[in-house]
Amino acid sequence: MIEIETPHGPARAHLHAAKRPRAALLLGHGAGGGVAAPDLVAATATAVAAGVSVAVVEQPYRVAGRRNAAPAAQLDAAWIAVAAHLRAHELKRLPLLAGGRSSGARVACRTATALDATGVLCLAFPLLPPPRAGSAKVPESRLPELELATVPTLVVQGARDRFGIPPAAASREVVVVPGDHGLRSNPGPIGAAVDRWLRALLGS
Repeated sequence: MIEIETPHGPARAHLHAAKRPRAALLLGHGAGGGVAAPDLVAATATAVAAGVSVAVVEQPYRVAGRRNAAPAAQLDAAWIAVAAHLRAHELKRLPLLAGGRSSGARVACRTATALDATGVLCLAFPLLPPPRAGSAKVPESRLPELELATVPTLVVQGARDRFGIPPAAASREVVVVPGDHGLRSNPGPIGAAVDRWLRALLGS
């Protein structure tokens, strides 16, 4: 684990190195969760086995011990700063993939172009925020955020995800697996989907 300074305080990168890496994958956690989420653990193990070094990034607000997520602009700025550091040092000269679960997936999509990412991995992308109690307003879809990722994208979504299931598109594959938004119960299908996608993207 290394600590990296960002414009919004120190972040942490938990590094998992592949033996002969051919790419690197940055993964971000969910808004209220941490780097030990089961889907992140499954994706990390799968990627390392496929020859991809992984950095699971802990955002500054979590490092500081806060549960409430920082604003999107702060999350994005910290993420970009971490990526720049890793590219200059620990993950130098490796093609970069970006991803994360829930809020972390949103960050990866919003910053994919800025990072020049070659692929994006979304675990439990929160397509529709839940309606507020007593409000008749229909929640605004976050599909435009997902579509900011114009490179090959994999979305792994629980069949019972309360935030909905994003649609597939020309450069976006959507794999529905057993489970809800937490993707805690069965990591096997998550790993299998990530493995297939990585091998197709990078060449087996």
